[in-house]
Amino acid sequence: MKQFALTFVAAFAAMMLFFLALPFVLIGLVAASAGSSTPSVPSVAVIELDLRQGLTDQPDPSPFSVFGGGGLALIEVVQTLDRAAEDNRVKGLFVRLPEGGMTPAVADELRQAFRRFRASAKPIIIHSQGLMPSGAVISTYMLGASGSEFWMQENASFQATGLAREELFFGRAFQRYGVRADFEQRYEYKNAPNSFIQSDFTEAHREATVSWMTSVYETAIASAAQDRRQEPAVLRAAIEGGPYGAAEARAAGLIDRTGQVTDAEAEILRRAGNNAQMIRYSDYVARERRRDSGRHTIAIVGGEGAIMTGRGSSDPFASGSTIYSDTLAQAIRDATRDSAVRAIVFRVSSPGGSDVASEQILAAVREAKAAGKPVVVSMGAYAASGGYWVSSEASAIVAQPTTLTGSIGVFGGKFVLGDALSRFGLDMRSVSVGGDYADAFDTSRPFDQAERAAFSAWMDQVYETFVTRVSAGRNLPAARVREIARGRVWTGAQARELGLVDELGGLYEAIARARVLAEIPEGDSVRYRYFPRQRSPFEAFGALFGGSSETAETLIALNAFFSDPTVRAALSEARTARLRSQGAVVLADEPLNP
Repeated sequence: MKQFALTFVAAFAAMMLFFLALPFVLIGLVAASAGSSTPSVPSVAVIELDLRQGLTDQPDPSPFSVFGGGGLALIEVVQTLDRAAEDNRVKGLFVRLPEGGMTPAVADELRQAFRRFRASAKPIIIHSQGLMPSGAVISTYMLGASGSEFWMQENASFQATGLAREELFFGRAFQRYGVRADFEQRYEYKNAPNSFIQSDFTEAHREATVSWMTSVYETAIASAAQDRRQEPAVLRAAIEGGPYGAAEARAAGLIDRTGQVTDAEAEILRRAGNNAQMIRYSDYVARERRRDSGRHTIAIVGGEGAIMTGRGSSDPFASGSTIYSDTLAQAIRDATRDSAVRAIVFRVSSPGGSDVASEQILAAVREAKAAGKPVVVSMGAYAASGGYWVSSEASAIVAQPTTLTGSIGVFGGKFVLGDALSRFGLDMRSVSVGGDYADAFDTSRPFDQAERAAFSAWMDQVYETFVTRVSAGRNLPAARVREIARGRVWTGAQARELGLVDELGGLYEAIARARVLAEIPEGDSVRYRYFPRQRSPFEAFGALFGGSSETAETLIALNAFFSDPTVRAALSEARTARLRSQGAVVLADEPLNP
């Protein structure tokens, strides 16, 4: 009876989804049918890419993202622009810049994609409504400088004059209110707990922060100077001489033209040719789905977010960025066991997390290499701490110049709240049985001497394991790893000089490295297979409601219907039309700006 009820609930939920989605399916199919006599993409098209909605590194893993919309995914944008560069119907690209900062490595990867697009003799016009002193706005400027023309609205402000960062310290507040942060860190550059312990930057914290910020800033200046064909010193002096109004920025050689967004749109359409039409990026993606063809196969395995043990939520509507070790390790193993796969590109965008979860994922990387399949890591915005752990033994590591990586270190501890609670008449008491260490994490008191010694020994063990993994993977003496580790964050450019990274670049360069390592002949076509495989909506509902095999049999026809690329594209178009008619803007969380 219980199984029958579960089966009934699962089937009912799926049928409700079907009937709710059916109107949009029909609208999409009618629209597709009505337009079947003409090309789905204009014969002379300009793609409009709006970066103001923010970007994640990788697509939303939810099987229902087709219904809910969302922000842009960086690797999807990069691959789409590479395809558009070869699409004879696409004659140009029109980009809307955000007013605030962009994550530097994201801006780097987009710049590289823009340069490849321009290399196909297609223009890019980039329009800004101002550059405000928020986050890494210098990286936003760098991306704007990579276009064929950089426009700014006449009354806008150019305030990209450098790179600044604020950090909040709780040390004095905790002391005032009786909270103690009882942490161990390995070592002085492992700055994550400093905000809870200190009231200002320590010498090591300030040194490391200024170092990576300087690297990011100088990379942005050098890239912008190259694209604007200026000497870096000249461009830097102009930038640091700001802030400016738009006209002043143009006079200083920082932008090309001023005008409203409609003026810039008219100019890119003029340059595209007669009868040119604008098509939004989302519409182009919906109509030009990724083609799965090629003589050889390279797997692309994605991991974004904090690293944790487990498989994650079974909620089919859940989104957000977390790397679950069971899921990602299995994805790498699935790619390894796929006989068609010649090499694996492992996309990592993570600030770290659990050491045991990181080790589980690294073990899967080792298995792939042992099976004769090279693994090339492509680092995104971050691949630090646990993010570097999972990358350390790859066949090769490719990072952006401004990727934040390294942070080979460890920290841990507890917050002691006994004194703070007692001020409010609250008393926390604990009871334990077993060994003396059983109540070591009692939050009413600090570690005692024996507990601290045991906890410190565990921190040392984790740190030494980390050093060992890096030493083996990067073929560096352990003593050298200890010199450059100590918890310090490096940019990709700095990491390359230290031997922690092999090559600077993005996904495009990582794929090229994977082709070489897999000995795929130059000129042979390659197709990409993505892991972990996204579950269909009905598989997700089956997992959520515990539906049995009978449920799957009941829904198999609907599953096939919704899995059809044409239907999914139609659903996407219908969803987009519905949101536009309601004036809705759906945004994704932007990665933290350094």
